[in-house]
Amino acid sequence: MADPLANLRTKTAAARPRGRAAAFLVLFVLIVMMGACMTTSVGSGERGVKYSSFTGTNERRVYGEGLQFTWPWEHLVIYDVRYHSQDEALEVLSSNGLTITMDVSVRYRPIPERLPRLHTTLGRDYYERLIRPELRSAAREVVGHYTPEQLYSTRRAELQDLIAQRVARVAEQRHVDIEAVLIRDVVLPDQIRAAIETKLQEEQRVQQLTFTIERTRREAERQRIEAEGRAAAQRILDASLTPQLLRYEGIQATRALAESDNAKVVVIGSGTDGLPLILGNQ
Repeated sequence: MADPLANLRTKTAAARPRGRAAAFLVLFVLIVMMGACMTTSVGSGERGVKYSSFTGTNERRVYGEGLQFTWPWEHLVIYDVRYHSQDEALEVLSSNGLTITMDVSVRYRPIPERLPRLHTTLGRDYYERLIRPELRSAAREVVGHYTPEQLYSTRRAELQDLIAQRVARVAEQRHVDIEAVLIRDVVLPDQIRAAIETKLQEEQRVQQLTFTIERTRREAERQRIEAEGRAAAQRILDASLTPQLLRYEGIQATRALAESDNAKVVVIGSGTDGLPLILGNQ
């Protein structure tokens, strides 16, 4: 007859290795799960700010790309530090009280080395809390010094620079970099826009006419100067042609002809001024 106690011991000894394997498997799963919970991956173009339930935000370090270790009581907040572009439609008043709509694009990003301070003051929605209201405020203040005509045509670049400078100055103090503020379009009421376009066309025609008149005046001035130059040269030439000079030049020309091989007849003293009369052959 088999001993029941011996059978129990045998079954217990056989089950013991299986129990150890199950325990090791459970322990391994727990370690993997804890490891996944205690690490955070920071992607390309991102930075991390670590927050601890005991000590708060770590303001001394910004965590870079790659796998970062955290304790269960810590949390890594991820920020995208690449430049972003946001479009805004702004309604502002010109200097004469006319409502103007502007389509504006702003390019921005958080300053990477200041992320802990940005996180504690504004958080991840810093665009809504800082950039958008500041952009609207700057646009209202700057546009209020310009007329619709200036905004539509001649002063748009200047307006764009002034808004960008103001927004960038305030944002930099709050740990955000503003790369550019671009005015893509200025929308005016149809009647105002048509009046401005008509005025600009008239100004262009006046400028073209002024240019034509100036060019004609300069051409007339050039011709007058040339005529005065020719007259002055003729007066100098006339003053230099004295009878003695003419007689001397005539004698020299006669001598040169006489010494040449060409056939000629030289009559001495038959000229009215005493110069020889030269007759060439037919």
